[in-house]
Amino acid sequence: MESFEQLLAESTRIHGHICAGQVIGVRMAIAALERIGIADPKGADRKKLYVLVEIDRCATDAIQSVTGCSLGKRSLRWLDFGIMAATFVNLATGRAIRVTAREEARALSESYCPEIMDKYQRQLHAYQVMPLDELFLFQEVKVHLKDCDMPGRPLRRIQCSQCGDWVQDCREVSIDDTRICRACAGQRYYQVVNNGS
Repeated sequence: MESFEQLLAESTRIHGHICAGQVIGVRMAIAALERIGIADPKGADRKKLYVLVEIDRCATDAIQSVTGCSLGKRSLRWLDFGIMAATFVNLATGRAIRVTAREEARALSESYCPEIMDKYQRQLHAYQVMPLDELFLFQEVKVHLKDCDMPGRPLRRIQCSQCGDWVQDCREVSIDDTRICRACAGQRYYQVVNNGS
């Protein structure tokens, strides 16, 4: 794996700017991969790694950049918990580590870079040198991953009996022995204004 500096530079390029969240995500991913025994996440170990992120913020882009995991490869999953945390799973061994950014690290940043007045810049620099145990909480966890959530080809495709859309990866809803998509089951996030042709 590349050095922290190289990984941060790549993460910054992908994300579009450098920020404290990039530092957190890069350091979080490096530390977690080491703890679960993944040395080459974008190469030899790429099919062994699965990551669950709990927030849709800057750190998630950094985690994706370091691990090579992505939504499109189905090796990265977003759970909308709003917590600056991620769980890294070694699929070959079942070992999993949940890493949470410590809130108290924000205040601790003052002791690492007291000369930097802007709190965001101070955090950006402090998080790069702060010991891991002050920056993160590490928890060894067990994760149950459903077959339908795993990388690879869809296990099944079902056509919604109401709208005709095709639903993949066990995401359909069964109501009275009828399989429908989540939108037709009342979970629609959009409103149709033109039915198209």
